[in-house]
Amino acid sequence: MESGDHVQELRGRTPRVTAAMVAARAGVSTATVSLVANGKTRGRVSEDNISRVQEAIAELGYVVDSIGSSLAKGISSIVILVAPDISNPFFAKVIAGVRGALGADYQLLLSVTDAGEFPRVDDVRRLLALRPAGLLVDAPSAAFLDELSVAGPLVLLDAPGLESFAPSVNLDVGHGARLLARHLADAGHKRAAYVDSVTGTATFEIRRAAFLAESAALGIAVAPDHVIGTTIDVGAAASAFAAAWPAWQRDGVTAVVCATDTHAYGVLQEARVAGVRIPQELAVAGFDDLPYSATSSPGLTSVHLPGDALGAKAGEQLLRLMEGKGLEEPQLILQSSLIVRGSTEPAGT
Repeated sequence: MESGDHVQELRGRTPRVTAAMVAARAGVSTATVSLVANGKTRGRVSEDNISRVQEAIAELGYVVDSIGSSLAKGISSIVILVAPDISNPFFAKVIAGVRGALGADYQLLLSVTDAGEFPRVDDVRRLLALRPAGLLVDAPSAAFLDELSVAGPLVLLDAPGLESFAPSVNLDVGHGARLLARHLADAGHKRAAYVDSVTGTATFEIRRAAFLAESAALGIAVAPDHVIGTTIDVGAAASAFAAAWPAWQRDGVTAVVCATDTHAYGVLQEARVAGVRIPQELAVAGFDDLPYSATSSPGLTSVHLPGDALGAKAGEQLLRLMEGKGLEEPQLILQSSLIVRGSTEPAGT
């Protein structure tokens, strides 16, 4: 491109509309434009000037740079949510809960990773340069929090065992795992397998450990080679189950528990391909109780984890901290429950 063409291209671009341009069009000061644009006119700007500024804003297409102005003042309306493995549909419920709790005064910014990876501290630190009003961290590790060392308002979600770092809202996933083991024991299962997540966060470690311990106490054997792990992905879980199932079947495995419903969907999918009857030959269960679990064929037995309430409570706690208020209960625990459906219990039982 010739230099003259480049200059012509730049000239053809629409310039950013500034408050000064609006002020000139309306015949008022930039301070008046700021008051009108930010809804702070009461007792300070005449109706005539409000009307003129609003007309100029509409004509020029002026947009308030709320983030830029807040950063210039050393404050921000941004809240950052750090979450591992956003491919997990469970996070949609968490995000909706957070968004509802924060309201319209804050912008929610997500710091997420690819499947199977945990957010890196350096990536989060770059976002902290935006001077967020608060930070939410979902399913962190102690090492991550040690390295991050945040000074501002911070609330942890689904971070069992890390309560000493910051206020937190946790899910009692261990309770749900034990309920699931009891359900399978009552149904007569003696050998089971477990499909885990490879994310490596504490919540998955607790699910697995609680299920294995309760199973052993109830007489259900889960051999070491009957525990496998994949990313939270239907296809990955289906492939892993397809590779493991022939040996599991020879070993007498009659139940497969999955760390998430997403894993369980993969197992159900591959079981149908292999002609395995669910639940007559193989019981399948998961964690999360995603919406599709109620309508899948068969319906998926799942440990219900209240993701929307998790996000909402964490958002409420953070909001109080950002407003300089104390927390009556810095550590909250939300109960899990077991939803039994056709994937573990034949119809009519």
